Amino acid sequence: MRKLSMDELNRPSPQDFAHQRKLSVVIVLDNIRSLNNIGSFFRTADAFKIESIYLCGITACPPHREIQKTALGATETVTWHHHESTETAIDVLKKEGFTIVAIEQTIQSIPLWDFQTTEKTALVFGNEVDGVSDEALEQCHLAVEIPQSGTKHSLNVAVCGGIVLWHCYQQLQ
Repeated sequence: MRKLSMDELNRPSPQDFAHQRKLSVVIVLDNIRSLNNIGSFFRTADAFKIESIYLCGITACPPHREIQKTALGATETVTWHHHESTETAIDVLKKEGFTIVAIEQTIQSIPLWDFQTTEKTALVFGNEVDGVSDEALEQCHLAVEIPQSGTKHSLNVAVCGGIVLWHCYQQLQ
């Protein structure tokens, strides 16, 4: 066995990637503190051809050295928007016809394996300590959680993002 070379991976150039059809899925980052987590979301969004990322509240925006460390250039290939509040971003997305999905453990959340991704889905990921804010949660159409069996009650938000975005990519690709 051997690893594939960079040429064998057949990755598009950033210019070609810009013209490819993206999945009609957007990421909403609700007050994410860690610049490394933000960069990881950019890199994952690039990998799965996600339409865009909405950076809300205290979530930092590119360019930033710490975001770039994990994004590895994906801030140049993934479209992003900044909103002062997550609620404002959700309002914009609702007007555009998106279904707003909180990735959060709630009394009404459904397990990820039961979630059917549709076109025009906005996934809201919350703060590393507090999760999706109560104000944003009130505006969501539904909540989805990743079932877990260990002793911890949550995953790192960027890891959670990778799992959920893979699920969406697999269904819409």
